Formats: sequence, C-alpha cells, structure tokens
Amino acid sequence: MTNTLPRVRAAGGGGPTAEHAPVAAPVSRLRALDGLRLIAALMVALYHYGGRSGDISKGWGASPKKLFPAAHEWFSYGCLGVQIFFVISGFVICMSGWGRPLRSFFASRVSRLYPAYWTAILLVTAVFALPWVVYQAVTPSAFLVNLTMVQMPLGVPRVLGVCWTLWAELRFYALFALCVVLPGATRRRVVLFCAGWTLAAALATTAHQPFLDAVFMPEYAPFFIGGMGLYLLHRDRRDITAWGIVAVSWAIGQHEAVAGLWHKPNPAAFSNRHAWVIIAIVTLGFVLVGAIALGHLRRANWRWLTVAGALTYPFYLVHEHLGWVVVGVLHRELGIPAPATFALTIAAMLGLAWLMNRYVERWATPLLRRALTRPRTPS
Repeated sequence: MTNTLPRVRAAGGGGPTAEHAPVAAPVSRLRALDGLRLIAALMVALYHYGGRSGDISKGWGASPKKLFPAAHEWFSYGCLGVQIFFVISGFVICMSGWGRPLRSFFASRVSRLYPAYWTAILLVTAVFALPWVVYQAVTPSAFLVNLTMVQMPLGVPRVLGVCWTLWAELRFYALFALCVVLPGATRRRVVLFCAGWTLAAALATTAHQPFLDAVFMPEYAPFFIGGMGLYLLHRDRRDITAWGIVAVSWAIGQHEAVAGLWHKPNPAAFSNRHAWVIIAIVTLGFVLVGAIALGHLRRANWRWLTVAGALTYPFYLVHEHLGWVVVGVLHRELGIPAPATFALTIAAMLGLAWLMNRYVERWATPLLRRALTRPRTPS
C-alpha cells in the first residue's frame, strides 16, 4: 500500500487547484490500517459465531442466544465490521488507483481478490461434501459459477455466505475504474465522483428500481464514499471539500446502518440492537480511519500489523462456513465448553488464513498480476 502524498494540481477541464501541505512524510505502508482490518474481520466473526441464529446453531447444537446469554446481543453488533471494511476499502482503492493506468488497476484487484477466493471456494465445497458434515454443498453447476464471483446477480446459490460483500466491492471497483481510473485520477475527479455517486444513491433510494439499487448501492455507498473523502484528507488535511464529503457520508451512512440493522424490541427476534450503539460503532469506524488518514496513529507501525493485514482477507473468506464445522467438532463431539470452543475456532481460522496466505497468496498473487500486465505480443 503506497502513500505518495504529492503536492499536485487537479487536472481536467478546470483551472489549477491549490494543494496544501500534506499531513505526513511519505510512508511505505499504513500498518494501523492493517490492524483495523483484522479488528473488523474479528467483529464479523463474533457476529457469525455468537450474534445470530441460523446454521451456526447446528454447530453449537443450540442457539447462541442460550449459550451466550450475556454476550450475544453485543456479538450481534459485529456485523458492522462490514461497514468499517467498506470505509477502509474506499480509502485504499482511492490510494491504490491514484496515478495507475486502468490495466494495472484491474490486474491489482483481480490478483488480490481471486487466489484466496478460489481457494476458499474449493475448501468449503470439499468440506461440505464430506458425508458426516451436516451442511449441504452446492451443485457442480453452482460451484463453477461461484468461481466467477458474480453468482449473486445471477441468483445462483452461494458457496461462501460472505461473498455478498465481495459483490459490493466489485461494483465499487467498476464504478471507480470507469469514473476515476480510466480518465486519470485527480482530486477534481474524485470529488465529482463522490458527489455524483452520493446523489445517484439517494435518487436510487426514491426510485425503488432494483437495477439502480444494484448499480449505486444506496445502503453501502456512503461508506465507500466516506473512505475516499478520508483519502483526500490524507493528501491534504485542510481540504474543506473533503471534510464535507466525509461528514455527509457519515450522516447518510449511520442512517443506512440504523435502517438496515435496527428493529423495534420483539421477544421473537434473535437480537434487539440499539440505534445509538449502531451510530456509535459507525462513528468509531469513521474516526479510526480518519485518525490513520490524518497521521495520528503513525506510531502504530509495528511489523506484526502487516501480518494481521495479510491474514484478514483469507480469514474473512473461510471463517463463517468452516467455522460452523469446527464449532460442531469441538463443542458437540469433543464436549469442549462454548467459550473455549469460540476462542479455539477463531484461532483455527486464523491458522488456516496464515496457510492460505503463505502457500497460496504469496506466489499466486504476483504470478497472476504479472500475467495480467504482461505486454501483448503483436499479432
């Protein structure tokens, strides 16, 4: 993750835009952002293991609400780790796409996402096909479609439950590539993109058209846009327009999070989240990414955070479905108490993530990137 922090003028049709002093000297990697990624992934794991019902109950042999009566409601807020992921993604994609040609941007995204994703698809499909596993594997046809990462718009059953977030990421990449990377990233284009997407997402909400919802993602757009605004602040903390982008995105984002995750108290419901807690977690996500963007967490530069960042994506891919199986083995078959099973399952998934990073991503990612960026031979 490269941070160049140049003093530049906005290219494009308008006049020059003055850029103020950057917030910090160039650094090779924002390691605090890696740590925040892993925290967000662990939040999602808490939600999947103890904050919801459904298939995880088969692993536990009972509802997590009964096993963790005091903690399950707090675990239910872990799903907000996804919104934090999206803010981080907006920041990182804006940073990595700045000054990069479209082909290089495409290659970087494909090589980053697909090797671990294909490995997770294979692992989950193979484990679910075992005769003693209680979870149903997808059909061969659905498995092949899942390899493309576009199974959701096609209505194909998912191998990975978390892949819905990857579909949101893909749409963000496509919009960013078309509107910013293809014409060339400048501050002016990023600002116009953020403003246009905010307006389009709001109009999509009023239109009630599935196609517009799919393209503009009104429930998730403010988090990606907020992350891009924070990257603009990373380049220039005195950019008042960027501050406005972040403030508007935070306001809309907390509204979308409350609308999607809060419901009135209902004894029949699995969890009763509180609106003010949802707002507080969304706010904390923005604040933490903002603190990193503005250089306030520069001292959190420990090397182990880079390892944490490397484990986040493979852990996120495999933890849910394979976690169900591990929980069942440890808790129901071996009789290990629920709290210890919880901790051991997370440790096991982190261990698997390390193996995937060490033996798949480290060689497959650069190999795929080189193949996608190799100069074409004349025909």
